[in-house]
Amino acid sequence: MQQNSLVEYGSRRVIITLTAIICALLEIVDTTIVNVALNDMKGNLGATTSEVGWVVTAYAIGNVIIIPMTSWLAQQFGRRNYFATSIVLFTICSFLCGNASGIVELIIFRFIQGIGGGALLVTSQTIITESYPVEKRGMAQAIYGLGVIVGPTLGPPLGGYIVEHFSWPYIFYINIPLGVIAALMTLQFVRSPKYSEKSSMADIDWGGIGLLAVFVGSLQYILEKGQEDDWFNSSTIVILTVTAVLGAFFFIWRELTFRNPIVNLRALKNGNLRVGTGLSFIMGFGLYGTTFIIPLYTQATLGWTPAQAGLLMVPAALMTAFMMPLIGQLLQKGVPQQYLVAIGMLGFFFFCFWGYKILTPDTSKDNFFWMLMLRGIAMGMLFIPITTLSLSTLKGKQIGDGAAFTGMMRQLGGSFGIAAITTFMATRNMLHRSDLVSKLDITNPATQNRVNALQHGFMAKGIPANIAQQDAYKALDYAVTKQASVLSYMDVFLYTGVLFLACIPLVLLVKGNKGKKISLAEAAH
Repeated sequence: MQQNSLVEYGSRRVIITLTAIICALLEIVDTTIVNVALNDMKGNLGATTSEVGWVVTAYAIGNVIIIPMTSWLAQQFGRRNYFATSIVLFTICSFLCGNASGIVELIIFRFIQGIGGGALLVTSQTIITESYPVEKRGMAQAIYGLGVIVGPTLGPPLGGYIVEHFSWPYIFYINIPLGVIAALMTLQFVRSPKYSEKSSMADIDWGGIGLLAVFVGSLQYILEKGQEDDWFNSSTIVILTVTAVLGAFFFIWRELTFRNPIVNLRALKNGNLRVGTGLSFIMGFGLYGTTFIIPLYTQATLGWTPAQAGLLMVPAALMTAFMMPLIGQLLQKGVPQQYLVAIGMLGFFFFCFWGYKILTPDTSKDNFFWMLMLRGIAMGMLFIPITTLSLSTLKGKQIGDGAAFTGMMRQLGGSFGIAAITTFMATRNMLHRSDLVSKLDITNPATQNRVNALQHGFMAKGIPANIAQQDAYKALDYAVTKQASVLSYMDVFLYTGVLFLACIPLVLLVKGNKGKKISLAEAAH
Protein backbone atom coordinates (compact mmCIF):
# COMPACT_ATOMS: atom_id res chain seq x y z
CA MET A 1 0.00 0.00 0.00
CA GLN A 2 1.58 3.30 -1.06
CA GLN A 3 1.11 5.72 1.80
CA ASN A 4 2.03 8.89 -0.12
CA SER A 5 -1.01 8.64 -2.41
CA LEU A 6 -3.13 9.81 0.53
CA VAL A 7 -1.24 13.07 1.10
CA GLU A 8 -3.50 16.08 0.46
CA TYR A 9 -2.69 19.70 -0.32
CA GLY A 10 -4.30 23.14 -0.11
CA SER A 11 -7.93 23.68 0.84
CA ARG A 12 -8.73 19.97 0.52
CA ARG A 13 -6.28 19.14 3.33
CA VAL A 14 -7.73 21.93 5.49
CA ILE A 15 -11.26 20.51 5.03
CA ILE A 16 -10.16 16.94 5.81
CA THR A 17 -8.28 18.13 8.93
CA LEU A 18 -11.30 20.12 10.15
CA THR A 19 -13.61 17.14 9.56
CA ALA A 20 -11.32 14.80 11.51
CA ILE A 21 -10.96 17.29 14.41
CA ILE A 22 -14.75 17.83 14.61
CA CYS A 23 -15.19 14.04 14.85
CA ALA A 24 -12.47 13.61 17.51
CA LEU A 25 -13.98 16.48 19.54
CA LEU A 26 -17.53 15.10 19.21
CA GLU A 27 -16.40 11.77 20.61
CA ILE A 28 -14.22 13.11 23.43
CA VAL A 29 -16.50 15.91 24.63
CA ASP A 30 -19.26 13.29 24.85
CA THR A 31 -17.24 11.24 27.36
CA THR A 32 -17.29 14.03 29.95
CA ILE A 33 -20.22 16.30 29.02
CA VAL A 34 -22.79 14.02 30.70
CA ASN A 35 -20.98 14.08 34.08
CA VAL A 36 -22.59 17.36 35.15
CA ALA A 37 -26.05 16.36 33.85
CA LEU A 38 -26.37 13.05 35.76
CA ASN A 39 -28.33 14.68 38.61
CA ASP A 40 -30.93 16.12 36.23
CA MET A 41 -31.22 12.81 34.35
CA LYS A 42 -31.72 11.00 37.66
CA GLY A 43 -34.66 13.20 38.63
CA ASN A 44 -36.12 13.34 35.14
CA LEU A 45 -35.99 9.61 34.41
CA GLY A 46 -36.69 8.43 37.98
CA ALA A 47 -33.38 6.53 38.17
CA THR A 48 -31.13 5.65 41.13
CA THR A 49 -27.56 6.97 41.42
CA SER A 50 -26.04 3.64 40.37
CA GLU A 51 -28.44 3.34 37.39
CA VAL A 52 -27.60 6.81 36.13
CA GLY A 53 -23.88 6.03 36.49
CA TRP A 54 -24.41 3.51 33.68
CA VAL A 55 -24.98 6.41 31.26
CA VAL A 56 -21.21 7.03 31.54
CA THR A 57 -20.18 3.37 31.86
CA ALA A 58 -22.14 2.10 28.83
CA TYR A 59 -20.54 4.69 26.55
CA ALA A 60 -17.04 3.83 27.82
CA ILE A 61 -17.62 0.08 27.32
CA GLY A 62 -18.85 0.62 23.73
CA ASN A 63 -15.82 2.84 23.10
CA VAL A 64 -13.16 0.51 24.44
CA ILE A 65 -14.60 -2.58 22.69
CA ILE A 66 -14.55 -0.96 19.25
CA ILE A 67 -11.23 0.98 19.38
CA PRO A 68 -8.90 -2.04 18.88
CA MET A 69 -11.07 -3.25 15.96
CA THR A 70 -11.05 0.03 14.00
CA SER A 71 -8.00 -0.72 11.87
CA TRP A 72 -9.44 -4.09 10.77
CA LEU A 73 -12.95 -2.69 10.14
CA ALA A 74 -11.49 0.13 8.01
CA GLN A 75 -9.78 -2.51 5.85
CA GLN A 76 -12.96 -4.55 5.47
CA PHE A 77 -15.31 -1.76 4.44
CA GLY A 78 -12.95 0.97 3.23
CA ARG A 79 -11.85 3.67 5.61
CA ARG A 80 -14.12 6.41 4.21
CA ASN A 81 -17.25 4.21 4.34
CA TYR A 82 -16.47 2.96 7.85
CA PHE A 83 -15.74 6.49 9.11
CA ALA A 84 -18.91 7.93 7.56
CA THR A 85 -21.04 5.05 8.93
CA SER A 86 -19.60 5.61 12.41
CA ILE A 87 -20.43 9.34 12.26
CA VAL A 88 -24.01 8.56 11.14
CA LEU A 89 -24.43 5.94 13.90
CA PHE A 90 -23.07 8.38 16.51
CA THR A 91 -25.38 11.17 15.29
CA ILE A 92 -28.54 9.02 15.18
CA CYS A 93 -27.81 7.69 18.68
CA SER A 94 -27.30 11.27 19.92
CA PHE A 95 -30.87 12.02 18.80
CA LEU A 96 -32.18 8.79 20.38
CA CYS A 97 -30.35 9.52 23.68
CA GLY A 98 -31.97 12.97 23.86
CA ASN A 99 -35.39 11.42 23.18
CA ALA A 100 -35.01 8.52 25.65
CA SER A 101 -38.01 8.23 27.97
CA GLY A 102 -36.48 5.74 30.44
CA ILE A 103 -33.06 5.00 31.92
CA VAL A 104 -32.70 1.54 30.27
CA GLU A 105 -33.41 3.06 26.85
CA LEU A 106 -30.83 5.81 27.46
CA ILE A 107 -28.17 3.29 28.56
CA ILE A 108 -28.70 1.11 25.44
CA PHE A 109 -28.45 4.12 23.10
CA ARG A 110 -25.34 5.37 24.94
CA PHE A 111 -23.67 1.97 24.44
CA ILE A 112 -24.38 2.07 20.67
CA GLN A 113 -23.28 5.72 20.57
CA GLY A 114 -19.99 4.60 22.21
CA ILE A 115 -19.49 2.01 19.43
CA GLY A 116 -19.91 4.76 16.81
CA GLY A 117 -17.73 7.15 18.81
CA GLY A 118 -14.78 4.80 19.34
CA ALA A 119 -14.14 4.71 15.60
CA LEU A 120 -14.14 8.50 15.32
CA LEU A 121 -11.15 8.93 17.59
CA VAL A 122 -8.66 6.47 16.11
CA THR A 123 -9.72 6.81 12.46
CA SER A 124 -9.52 10.60 12.58
CA GLN A 125 -5.95 10.27 13.92
CA THR A 126 -4.98 7.94 11.05
CA ILE A 127 -6.68 10.18 8.45
CA ILE A 128 -4.83 13.29 9.68
CA THR A 129 -1.48 11.46 9.89
CA GLU A 130 -1.75 10.19 6.31
CA SER A 131 -3.07 13.46 4.81
CA TYR A 132 0.16 15.31 5.64
CA PRO A 133 3.55 14.84 4.00
CA VAL A 134 6.19 13.15 6.15
CA GLU A 135 7.99 16.34 7.21
CA LYS A 136 4.73 17.84 8.54
CA ARG A 137 3.54 14.77 10.49
CA GLY A 138 4.55 16.27 13.88
CA MET A 139 2.36 19.30 13.15
CA ALA A 140 -0.46 16.94 12.07
CA GLN A 141 -0.26 15.18 15.45
CA ALA A 142 -0.30 18.60 17.17
CA ILE A 143 -3.51 19.57 15.39
CA TYR A 144 -5.16 16.24 16.26
CA GLY A 145 -3.85 16.46 19.84
CA LEU A 146 -5.76 19.71 20.35
CA GLY A 147 -9.03 17.81 20.16
CA VAL A 148 -7.90 14.94 22.38
CA ILE A 149 -6.52 17.05 25.23
CA VAL A 150 -8.93 19.99 25.10
CA GLY A 151 -12.03 17.79 24.61
CA PRO A 152 -12.32 16.24 28.10
CA THR A 153 -11.88 19.71 29.64
CA LEU A 154 -14.54 21.35 27.46
CA GLY A 155 -17.16 18.74 28.39
CA PRO A 156 -18.01 19.83 31.97
CA PRO A 157 -18.34 23.63 31.38
CA LEU A 158 -20.33 23.06 28.18
CA GLY A 159 -22.55 20.48 29.92
CA GLY A 160 -22.98 22.80 32.94
CA TYR A 161 -24.02 25.71 30.70
CA ILE A 162 -26.52 23.61 28.71
CA VAL A 163 -28.08 22.07 31.86
CA GLU A 164 -28.39 25.48 33.58
CA HIS A 165 -29.88 27.28 30.54
CA PHE A 166 -31.77 24.53 28.65
CA SER A 167 -32.35 20.87 29.66
CA TRP A 168 -30.22 17.70 29.64
CA PRO A 169 -31.40 16.27 26.24
CA TYR A 170 -29.67 19.23 24.56
CA ILE A 171 -26.23 17.89 25.56
CA PHE A 172 -26.97 15.16 22.98
CA TYR A 173 -28.83 17.32 20.43
CA ILE A 174 -25.82 19.64 19.91
CA ASN A 175 -24.03 16.67 18.25
CA ILE A 176 -26.61 16.42 15.46
CA PRO A 177 -25.74 19.42 13.19
CA LEU A 178 -21.99 18.78 13.62
CA GLY A 179 -22.48 15.06 12.87
CA VAL A 180 -24.44 15.79 9.67
CA ILE A 181 -21.77 18.24 8.43
CA ALA A 182 -18.93 15.82 9.28
CA ALA A 183 -20.65 12.88 7.50
CA LEU A 184 -21.19 14.94 4.29
CA MET A 185 -17.59 16.23 4.37
CA THR A 186 -16.25 12.69 4.86
CA LEU A 187 -18.17 11.28 1.89
CA GLN A 188 -17.08 14.20 -0.29
CA PHE A 189 -13.40 14.61 0.63
CA VAL A 190 -11.89 11.67 2.58
CA ARG A 191 -10.19 8.98 0.50
CA SER A 192 -9.58 5.34 1.44
CA PRO A 193 -6.19 3.67 1.05
CA LYS A 194 -6.09 0.68 -1.31
CA TYR A 195 -5.99 -2.36 0.96
CA SER A 196 -4.50 -5.45 -0.62
CA GLU A 197 -6.94 -7.97 0.81
CA LYS A 198 -10.35 -8.18 2.42
CA SER A 199 -11.63 -11.12 4.40
CA SER A 200 -14.44 -13.36 3.26
CA MET A 201 -17.19 -14.00 5.84
CA ALA A 202 -15.52 -17.34 6.68
CA ASP A 203 -12.25 -15.52 7.36
CA ILE A 204 -13.72 -13.00 9.78
CA ASP A 205 -12.39 -13.44 13.30
CA TRP A 206 -15.79 -13.79 15.03
CA GLY A 207 -14.14 -15.58 17.96
CA GLY A 208 -11.73 -12.68 18.43
CA ILE A 209 -14.58 -10.14 18.29
CA GLY A 210 -16.54 -12.08 20.93
CA LEU A 211 -13.56 -12.59 23.25
CA LEU A 212 -12.52 -8.93 22.94
CA ALA A 213 -16.04 -7.77 23.84
CA VAL A 214 -16.15 -10.15 26.85
CA PHE A 215 -12.66 -9.18 28.09
CA VAL A 216 -12.87 -5.41 27.66
CA GLY A 217 -16.55 -5.14 28.62
CA SER A 218 -15.97 -7.06 31.89
CA LEU A 219 -12.82 -5.08 32.70
CA GLN A 220 -14.54 -1.74 32.07
CA TYR A 221 -17.48 -2.75 34.31
CA ILE A 222 -15.11 -3.77 37.14
CA LEU A 223 -13.23 -0.45 36.90
CA GLU A 224 -16.37 1.70 36.74
CA LYS A 225 -18.49 -0.08 39.34
CA GLY A 226 -15.96 -1.79 41.65
CA GLN A 227 -15.85 0.89 44.35
CA GLU A 228 -19.63 1.32 44.35
CA ASP A 229 -20.24 -2.44 44.69
CA ASP A 230 -17.54 -2.88 47.39
CA TRP A 231 -15.14 -4.72 45.08
CA PHE A 232 -14.67 -8.43 45.80
CA ASN A 233 -17.49 -8.53 48.36
CA SER A 234 -19.78 -8.38 45.32
CA SER A 235 -20.39 -11.69 43.53
CA THR A 236 -20.89 -9.79 40.23
CA ILE A 237 -17.41 -8.25 40.49
CA VAL A 238 -15.85 -11.64 41.34
CA ILE A 239 -17.56 -13.38 38.38
CA LEU A 240 -16.59 -10.57 35.99
CA THR A 241 -12.97 -10.59 37.21
CA VAL A 242 -12.72 -14.31 36.37
CA THR A 243 -14.45 -13.61 33.02
CA ALA A 244 -12.05 -10.74 32.23
CA VAL A 245 -8.93 -12.81 33.04
CA LEU A 246 -10.10 -15.81 30.99
CA GLY A 247 -11.33 -13.51 28.20
CA ALA A 248 -7.90 -11.80 28.05
CA PHE A 249 -6.01 -15.11 27.99
CA PHE A 250 -8.10 -16.68 25.22
CA PHE A 251 -8.26 -13.42 23.25
CA ILE A 252 -4.42 -13.12 23.19
CA TRP A 253 -4.05 -16.81 22.28
CA ARG A 254 -6.66 -16.50 19.51
CA GLU A 255 -5.14 -13.33 17.98
CA LEU A 256 -1.63 -14.82 17.91
CA THR A 257 -2.78 -18.07 16.25
CA PHE A 258 -5.63 -16.99 13.91
CA ARG A 259 -4.51 -16.32 10.33
CA ASN A 260 -6.50 -13.08 9.99
CA PRO A 261 -6.77 -11.60 13.50
CA ILE A 262 -9.10 -8.71 14.27
CA VAL A 263 -6.42 -7.03 16.43
CA ASN A 264 -2.87 -7.26 15.15
CA LEU A 265 -1.02 -7.99 18.42
CA ARG A 266 2.16 -8.66 16.45
CA ALA A 267 2.51 -4.90 15.96
CA LEU A 268 3.47 -4.83 19.66
CA LYS A 269 6.76 -6.50 18.75
CA ASN A 270 7.79 -2.93 17.93
CA GLY A 271 9.64 -1.63 21.02
CA ASN A 272 8.61 2.00 20.55
CA LEU A 273 4.94 1.07 20.23
CA ARG A 274 5.16 -1.04 23.41
CA VAL A 275 6.64 1.86 25.38
CA GLY A 276 4.19 4.29 23.76
CA THR A 277 1.13 2.24 24.74
CA GLY A 278 2.39 2.10 28.35
CA LEU A 279 2.97 5.86 28.40
CA SER A 280 -0.48 6.44 26.81
CA PHE A 281 -1.99 4.50 29.72
CA ILE A 282 -0.16 6.68 32.29
CA MET A 283 -1.15 9.85 30.40
CA GLY A 284 -4.82 8.75 30.32
CA PHE A 285 -4.59 8.10 34.06
CA GLY A 286 -3.33 11.65 34.68
CA LEU A 287 -5.55 13.41 32.12
CA TYR A 288 -8.90 11.81 33.02
CA GLY A 289 -8.03 11.32 36.72
CA THR A 290 -7.34 15.03 37.32
CA THR A 291 -10.24 16.11 35.06
CA PHE A 292 -12.42 13.98 37.38
CA ILE A 293 -10.91 14.98 40.74
CA ILE A 294 -10.67 18.80 40.41
CA PRO A 295 -14.37 19.47 39.59
CA LEU A 296 -15.31 16.93 42.30
CA TYR A 297 -13.23 18.76 44.92
CA THR A 298 -14.47 22.24 43.93
CA GLN A 299 -18.13 21.16 43.96
CA ALA A 300 -18.17 18.79 46.97
CA THR A 301 -15.76 20.66 49.27
CA LEU A 302 -15.85 24.28 48.10
CA GLY A 303 -19.54 24.30 47.10
CA TRP A 304 -19.10 25.60 43.53
CA THR A 305 -21.75 25.15 40.79
CA PRO A 306 -21.08 22.67 37.91
CA ALA A 307 -20.55 25.59 35.48
CA GLN A 308 -18.03 27.29 37.82
CA ALA A 309 -16.15 24.01 38.33
CA GLY A 310 -16.05 23.39 34.58
CA LEU A 311 -14.91 26.91 33.68
CA LEU A 312 -11.97 26.61 36.09
CA MET A 313 -10.39 24.11 33.68
CA VAL A 314 -10.78 26.20 30.50
CA PRO A 315 -7.64 28.46 30.74
CA ALA A 316 -5.46 25.35 31.21
CA ALA A 317 -7.06 23.73 28.14
CA LEU A 318 -6.30 26.89 26.13
CA MET A 319 -2.70 26.74 27.38
CA THR A 320 -2.48 23.14 26.07
CA ALA A 321 -3.91 24.34 22.74
CA PHE A 322 -1.24 27.06 22.60
CA MET A 323 1.52 24.51 23.42
CA MET A 324 0.55 21.93 20.78
CA PRO A 325 1.88 23.72 17.64
CA LEU A 326 5.08 24.73 19.51
CA ILE A 327 5.77 21.11 20.42
CA GLY A 328 5.00 20.10 16.83
CA GLN A 329 7.64 22.61 15.65
CA LEU A 330 10.22 21.27 18.13
CA LEU A 331 9.64 17.71 16.89
CA GLN A 332 10.01 18.85 13.28
CA LYS A 333 13.36 20.40 14.20
CA GLY A 334 14.52 17.01 15.49
CA VAL A 335 14.23 17.43 19.28
CA PRO A 336 14.08 13.84 20.68
CA GLN A 337 10.57 12.85 21.80
CA GLN A 338 11.76 11.16 24.98
CA TYR A 339 13.29 14.42 26.28
CA LEU A 340 10.01 16.26 25.74
CA VAL A 341 8.05 13.42 27.41
CA ALA A 342 10.42 13.46 30.40
CA ILE A 343 10.04 17.26 30.81
CA GLY A 344 6.23 16.87 30.46
CA MET A 345 6.20 14.15 33.15
CA LEU A 346 8.29 16.36 35.44
CA GLY A 347 5.91 19.28 34.81
CA PHE A 348 2.93 17.07 35.67
CA PHE A 349 4.66 15.99 38.89
CA PHE A 350 5.12 19.66 39.88
CA PHE A 351 1.46 20.38 39.04
CA CYS A 352 0.38 17.51 41.34
CA PHE A 353 2.75 18.61 44.11
CA TRP A 354 1.42 22.17 43.81
CA GLY A 355 -2.12 20.81 44.14
CA TYR A 356 -1.04 18.85 47.21
CA LYS A 357 0.28 22.08 48.79
CA ILE A 358 -2.70 24.42 48.12
CA LEU A 359 -5.73 22.24 48.91
CA THR A 360 -7.62 23.35 52.05
CA PRO A 361 -11.31 23.27 53.07
CA ASP A 362 -11.62 26.81 51.59
CA THR A 363 -8.99 27.31 48.84
CA SER A 364 -9.76 30.41 46.76
CA LYS A 365 -10.31 30.36 42.99
CA ASP A 366 -7.13 32.41 42.33
CA ASN A 367 -4.93 29.71 43.89
CA PHE A 368 -5.79 27.30 41.07
CA PHE A 369 -4.89 29.46 38.08
CA TRP A 370 -1.10 28.98 37.74
CA MET A 371 -1.24 25.42 39.03
CA LEU A 372 -3.68 24.48 36.23
CA MET A 373 -1.61 26.45 33.70
CA LEU A 374 1.31 24.18 34.57
CA ARG A 375 -0.97 21.18 33.94
CA GLY A 376 -1.84 22.64 30.53
CA ILE A 377 1.85 22.99 29.62
CA ALA A 378 2.67 19.45 30.85
CA MET A 379 -0.22 17.87 28.90
CA GLY A 380 0.89 19.71 25.75
CA MET A 381 4.39 18.28 26.18
CA LEU A 382 3.13 14.74 26.72
CA PHE A 383 0.52 14.09 24.07
CA ILE A 384 2.28 14.63 20.74
CA PRO A 385 5.71 13.26 21.73
CA ILE A 386 4.10 10.09 23.17
CA THR A 387 1.98 9.59 20.03
CA THR A 388 4.87 10.23 17.63
CA LEU A 389 7.19 8.02 19.70
CA SER A 390 4.60 5.19 19.52
CA LEU A 391 4.12 5.45 15.75
CA SER A 392 7.66 6.54 14.82
CA THR A 393 8.96 3.22 13.49
CA LEU A 394 5.70 1.75 12.14
CA LYS A 395 5.03 1.36 8.43
CA GLY A 396 1.90 1.42 6.29
CA LYS A 397 -1.03 -0.50 7.75
CA GLN A 398 0.73 -0.75 11.13
CA ILE A 399 0.14 2.99 11.71
CA GLY A 400 -3.60 2.25 12.06
CA ASP A 401 -2.88 -0.67 14.41
CA GLY A 402 -0.55 1.50 16.49
CA ALA A 403 -3.05 4.37 16.71
CA ALA A 404 -5.71 1.89 17.87
CA PHE A 405 -3.44 0.52 20.64
CA THR A 406 -2.46 3.96 21.96
CA GLY A 407 -6.10 5.16 21.77
CA MET A 408 -7.39 2.13 23.66
CA MET A 409 -4.69 2.38 26.33
CA ARG A 410 -5.38 6.10 26.85
CA GLN A 411 -9.10 5.36 27.39
CA LEU A 412 -8.35 2.38 29.66
CA GLY A 413 -5.83 4.49 31.59
CA GLY A 414 -8.59 7.05 32.17
CA SER A 415 -11.08 4.43 33.39
CA PHE A 416 -8.44 2.79 35.55
CA GLY A 417 -7.39 6.18 36.92
CA ILE A 418 -10.91 7.21 37.93
CA ALA A 419 -11.58 3.78 39.50
CA ALA A 420 -8.26 3.78 41.37
CA ILE A 421 -8.76 7.35 42.60
CA THR A 422 -12.32 6.65 43.82
CA THR A 423 -11.22 3.54 45.74
CA PHE A 424 -8.08 5.17 47.10
CA MET A 425 -10.07 8.19 48.31
CA ALA A 426 -12.66 6.06 50.07
CA THR A 427 -10.00 4.14 52.04
CA ARG A 428 -7.90 7.27 52.81
CA ASN A 429 -11.03 9.13 53.91
CA MET A 430 -11.83 6.49 56.56
CA LEU A 431 -8.19 6.45 57.69
CA HIS A 432 -7.93 10.25 58.03
CA ARG A 433 -11.30 10.51 59.72
CA SER A 434 -10.49 7.94 62.41
CA ASP A 435 -7.08 9.60 62.89
CA LEU A 436 -8.66 13.06 63.36
CA VAL A 437 -11.39 11.72 65.68
CA SER A 438 -8.75 10.00 67.86
CA LYS A 439 -7.08 13.41 68.36
CA LEU A 440 -10.36 15.08 69.41
CA ASP A 441 -10.22 14.51 73.16
CA ILE A 442 -13.42 15.90 74.70
CA THR A 443 -11.56 16.56 78.00
CA ASN A 444 -9.03 18.71 76.15
CA PRO A 445 -9.61 22.42 76.98
CA ALA A 446 -9.06 23.43 73.31
CA THR A 447 -11.81 21.03 72.15
CA GLN A 448 -14.13 22.21 74.93
CA ASN A 449 -13.52 25.86 73.97
CA ARG A 450 -14.34 25.08 70.34
CA VAL A 451 -17.62 23.31 71.28
CA ASN A 452 -18.56 26.16 73.67
CA ALA A 453 -17.87 28.79 71.01
CA LEU A 454 -20.04 26.93 68.48
CA GLN A 455 -22.79 26.41 71.10
CA HIS A 456 -22.86 30.12 71.98
CA GLY A 457 -22.99 30.98 68.30
CA PHE A 458 -26.11 28.81 67.86
CA MET A 459 -27.67 30.16 71.08
CA ALA A 460 -27.15 33.72 69.82
CA LYS A 461 -29.48 32.77 66.94
CA GLY A 462 -32.19 31.89 69.49
CA ILE A 463 -31.65 28.10 69.64
CA PRO A 464 -32.21 26.50 73.11
CA ALA A 465 -29.00 25.53 75.01
CA ASN A 466 -29.46 21.70 74.80
CA ILE A 467 -30.19 21.75 71.04
CA ALA A 468 -27.40 24.30 70.47
CA GLN A 469 -24.95 21.87 72.13
CA GLN A 470 -26.07 19.02 69.81
CA ASP A 471 -25.70 21.35 66.81
CA ALA A 472 -22.21 22.31 68.04
CA TYR A 473 -21.15 18.62 68.06
CA LYS A 474 -22.71 18.14 64.58
CA ALA A 475 -20.79 21.17 63.29
CA LEU A 476 -17.57 19.77 64.75
CA ASP A 477 -18.27 16.38 63.12
CA TYR A 478 -18.92 18.11 59.77
CA ALA A 479 -15.60 19.99 60.08
CA VAL A 480 -13.77 16.69 60.78
CA THR A 481 -15.44 15.01 57.77
CA LYS A 482 -14.54 17.93 55.49
CA GLN A 483 -10.93 17.99 56.72
CA ALA A 484 -10.62 14.20 56.20
CA SER A 485 -11.89 14.52 52.62
CA VAL A 486 -9.44 17.39 51.89
CA LEU A 487 -6.55 15.25 53.22
CA SER A 488 -7.72 12.44 50.87
CA TYR A 489 -7.70 14.81 47.87
CA MET A 490 -4.18 15.88 48.89
CA ASP A 491 -3.07 12.24 48.94
CA VAL A 492 -4.48 11.69 45.44
CA PHE A 493 -2.43 14.60 44.09
CA LEU A 494 0.75 13.49 45.87
CA TYR A 495 0.59 9.84 44.74
CA THR A 496 -0.39 10.71 41.15
CA GLY A 497 2.61 13.05 41.02
CA VAL A 498 4.93 10.35 42.34
CA LEU A 499 3.63 7.93 39.65
CA PHE A 500 4.60 10.41 36.90
CA LEU A 501 7.97 11.12 38.53
CA ALA A 502 8.73 7.37 38.68
CA CYS A 503 8.15 7.04 34.90
CA ILE A 504 10.85 9.58 33.93
CA PRO A 505 13.85 7.17 34.11
CA LEU A 506 11.92 4.62 31.98
CA VAL A 507 11.22 7.26 29.32
CA LEU A 508 14.88 8.28 29.12
CA LEU A 509 15.91 4.65 28.54
CA VAL A 510 13.88 4.43 25.30
CA LYS A 511 15.89 4.22 22.10
CA GLY A 512 14.52 7.31 20.39
CA ASN A 513 15.37 8.89 17.08
CA LYS A 514 17.80 11.28 18.77
CA GLY A 515 18.52 14.26 16.61
CA LYS A 516 16.71 12.76 13.64
CA LYS A 517 14.22 14.97 11.83
CA ILE A 518 10.54 14.31 12.38
CA SER A 519 9.84 11.23 14.32
CA LEU A 520 7.24 9.79 11.95
CA ALA A 521 9.56 9.76 8.95
CA GLU A 522 9.92 5.99 8.73
CA ALA A 523 6.19 5.47 9.01
CA ALA A 524 5.51 6.62 5.47
CA HIS A 525 7.67 4.10 3.65
